[in-house]
Amino acid sequence: MHGLVHDAIAKTEADETLITRGDFHVRLADSEGQRSKSNMLVNAMYSWRGYTAQIEPPQLDQMTLQACRGDSTFGTMTIGFDSPAGLAADTLYKTVVDEYRSRNRCVCELTRLAIDGELRSKDVLGALFHLAYIFGALMRGVTDVFIEVNPRHVVFYKRMLNFRQIGHTKLCPRVNAPAVLLHLEVAYVADQIARYGGHRGDGQRSLYPYFFSKKEQDGLARRLSGLAAPPVAVAEPA
Repeated sequence: MHGLVHDAIAKTEADETLITRGDFHVRLADSEGQRSKSNMLVNAMYSWRGYTAQIEPPQLDQMTLQACRGDSTFGTMTIGFDSPAGLAADTLYKTVVDEYRSRNRCVCELTRLAIDGELRSKDVLGALFHLAYIFGALMRGVTDVFIEVNPRHVVFYKRMLNFRQIGHTKLCPRVNAPAVLLHLEVAYVADQIARYGGHRGDGQRSLYPYFFSKKEQDGLARRLSGLAAPPVAVAEPA
C-alpha cells in the first residue's frame, strides 16, 4: 500500500501491543509502571515548553495510549470518558460542555498529549488519534470530542483535524498556562476516515490520510472490542 509497511494488529495476553506501524507500536498503559512512563514524558515535554505538569492519578474511566519503540515510550495520549465525576475540561469550561450534555450528546476529552519532538511524525499522530476514535466513537458511542490546548497550538488542531474553538482563553491551573477549549464532532471524523484514511501522500493537508483505512479500522475495532468497556463499580464491603 503506497510502498509503506502494512499496519500489523496483535493483542494477546502476552502482548500488550494494539498496533504496529512502521518502526513503532502503540499499546495501552495498563500498569502503574507504564503510566509512570507517560507521566515522565508529559512532565519532560511540558517543562521544556515552560508549563507546570502535575502527575495526575489514574481516573476510573480513562485510557492512556503509548507510542513506543521497543520498551521506550516516546508518545502518549489519554482519553477521558464522561462520568459523574465529569471531565478535566469541566474545571474551566463546564458550562460549555454542559450544553452538549443537555442535548444528550456523548462527550469525551483528549488530554496529556505529548510526543518527543525528535520522533514526532504524522504516522504517530494519525495512529494515536485514530485509536482514540475507535475506542471512543466505535466502542463507547462518543459523539463529541474536546481538547484544551495552548492558544499557540490552535492553528495546528484546526488545520490538521478540523477542531473548532468554542471556549475563550483562560488560565489552566493544571499547567499554569493559558488554554482554550476546542471541539470536534465525531461524525466529521468518520467522514474524513471514509474519504482519506490510509491514503498517505494524496495532497490533503490534514492528518486524516495518516489514519488507518476504513478496512483497517474495522479490523482493529473487531480485534480490540471489549477493551473500552465502561468500568464496573466495585461495591464497598459492608
